[in-house]
Amino acid sequence: MAEPITLLVVDDHLLVRQGIQAFLEVQPDLLVLGEASTGEEAVRMAAELAPDVVLMDLIMPGMGGVEATRQVKLASPRTQVIVLTSYHEDKYIFPALRAGALSYVLKDVGPDELAEAIRQAARGESILHPRIAARVVQEIQGVKHEAHNPATDLSERELEVLRLIAAGRTNTEIAQALIISEKTVKGHVSNILSKLHMLDRTQAAVFAWQQGIVRRAE
Repeated sequence: MAEPITLLVVDDHLLVRQGIQAFLEVQPDLLVLGEASTGEEAVRMAAELAPDVVLMDLIMPGMGGVEATRQVKLASPRTQVIVLTSYHEDKYIFPALRAGALSYVLKDVGPDELAEAIRQAARGESILHPRIAARVVQEIQGVKHEAHNPATDLSERELEVLRLIAAGRTNTEIAQALIISEKTVKGHVSNILSKLHMLDRTQAAVFAWQQGIVRRAE
């Protein structure tokens, strides 16, 4: 008999973890090695247990699922990550996939579908919820047909704010530098993250450096 597929279940809600584990335990080819309630715990356990597959929630206190996915892949490169979430907006999808998630599944998935997604992930095959797949295809087609750089969607003011983010400035410091309110700065930051399909300002700062929006002399 083949070795079972080993799993780590990550979600900050106990009932969700228990429900998933209860179902998976009756699958003879799937073995839950453990469960984690935080991103930090997930990274530690992945490094220790090297599971075949991690089921990763996205929104958790402390380290979120995107950063946890990135660190899990560094700690255990052979581990495949399936994002299991209720969120299907671009600002969650693309950062998670860029961080190394193989599959993106919504929590309305049926139990048998989830089990099959796990088996496919263990074989290195990606599963995307149809709604997610449609967005990814649209994004790829947009890049292919238009060679679209998302930075071109930013207004001049948003580019100013992005440069200051990349320079490590806080919202308060940005407000002072541009002589605008901190509330206005927060609005600009939110718009920038949405347009760039990014989840946090660290990713936006890295993008700004990579794209030459801000340079070392600045």
